[in-house]
Amino acid sequence: MPPRYTDQWIGGAWVPSEADGRLVVTDPATERALATVPAGTARDADLAARAAAAAFDGWAATPLRERTALLRRVVEAMEVRAERFAEVITAEVGAPARMARHTHVGLSLGMAAHCVETAASYAFEERVGHSLVVREAAGVAACITPWNTPLLLTVQKILPALAAGCTVVHKPSEITPLHARLLAEAIAEADLPPGVFNMVVGTGDTVGTALVTHPLVDVVSLTGSTRAGRDVAALGADRIKRVHLELGGKNASLVLDDAELAPAVAATVDQMLFNTGQTCLQWSRLLVPRERQDEAVELAIRAMDGYVTGDPRDPATDLGPLVSAAAHARVTGYIRRGAEEGGARLVHGGPDRPDGLDTGYYVRPTVFADVDPLTTIAQEEIFGPVLSVIPYDDEEQAVRIVNGTRYGLHGAVWSGDDARAEQTARRFRSGLVDVNGGQFNPAAPFGGFKQSGIGRECGTAGLESFLETKSMQLPQGEGGQVVGPRLRATEAARPADTERNHG
Repeated sequence: MPPRYTDQWIGGAWVPSEADGRLVVTDPATERALATVPAGTARDADLAARAAAAAFDGWAATPLRERTALLRRVVEAMEVRAERFAEVITAEVGAPARMARHTHVGLSLGMAAHCVETAASYAFEERVGHSLVVREAAGVAACITPWNTPLLLTVQKILPALAAGCTVVHKPSEITPLHARLLAEAIAEADLPPGVFNMVVGTGDTVGTALVTHPLVDVVSLTGSTRAGRDVAALGADRIKRVHLELGGKNASLVLDDAELAPAVAATVDQMLFNTGQTCLQWSRLLVPRERQDEAVELAIRAMDGYVTGDPRDPATDLGPLVSAAAHARVTGYIRRGAEEGGARLVHGGPDRPDGLDTGYYVRPTVFADVDPLTTIAQEEIFGPVLSVIPYDDEEQAVRIVNGTRYGLHGAVWSGDDARAEQTARRFRSGLVDVNGGQFNPAAPFGGFKQSGIGRECGTAGLESFLETKSMQLPQGEGGQVVGPRLRATEAARPADTERNHG
């Protein structure tokens, strides 16, 4: 019998939910229930927001040294649970065990520590002339996170928010809430003051909407689909809330004509297949010179054939299942559409299940060649292991194709000349571009252009997303005189002056 959870983490305690409905958490490899959790209510969200608001003044006033010391204890409590986090992520996401341990969890722990140390060294105050400019916690933050790399994307929000002095209500994806319960346990062990961190499980339509529209929530930070981002932006606009959105991507890996093809294709395939293609950063479009397309396709297929699809608990597995039946239907639907719509040629994989995997939400890694950049599979985010190989005739055309979607999140450029690659990367309308295999940097800002989002996460920019800026104009000392509207207001102004000053 799977565990039956009935509570939410609110105000420093596990509080029974008033929810009548239940949400089933499913193992995507076996299609069996892992647990049930409450289908959280607007009342749950209200209690969490009120608890966060009640705790805000005290937490925001806590000296930075004390805040960061408590958050280092959170990181330590997470480290103690590292193996358990990996097991849970394998079970609820379907991430292969090695990937769950080394990337999902390992990168999350590194990110968490980095977020705390970024805050510890941040200049929250500075003098600008006779003004003191201070950066203060923005208030109660609702952090809404997705299911694909759930621990990393949660840490990437809540640690900067807490370090900034905000209090937090976290709404994890209802598809993968079990890691969030484990995280709440780690935070409880670190002994943060009650109400500083709260967690409510439920659907976006109910709990998400209740948080976004709640009068006590000051900041909303969402990672999710572009559709969800539109909804959150519209709901938050009514109260002029601060809204940060990290949304979808249709990212391109551009191989220039002087690049070494084999390593560029291999790196693109490896990145595209991470998490079975379920990442917003996925390079799902591979752009190659037209005369080298056949070679690139052959290299991509050969690389894909080196990955083992199967049980995510098997140490030999490289690719696990998709996260849910809905995800499987969506991805295979796109593959069928790509094969039937025209403007693309299916050369590897396809919509059928991999051999011998009749149970679980498995899909074949798939390659399309001769892809017209305006086709559906080249324009829409598929969120699965599907690669579109797009030939181009010259660099100008290639850059137009790279920038020719509604998204602008991530990209890559490959060249035999680092300077040329960098110059081409400057032309990408994307928030993040890897140049000749440059590695991810947690200190650098991350976010998107166009419909890939608003705002930035990671590093100093991620901390500042949860800060407000205040300027205090200070006296200039003995003999100083303030010059400006305040001085003029004390003078006997002529009517014309008054009119001008009011303008």
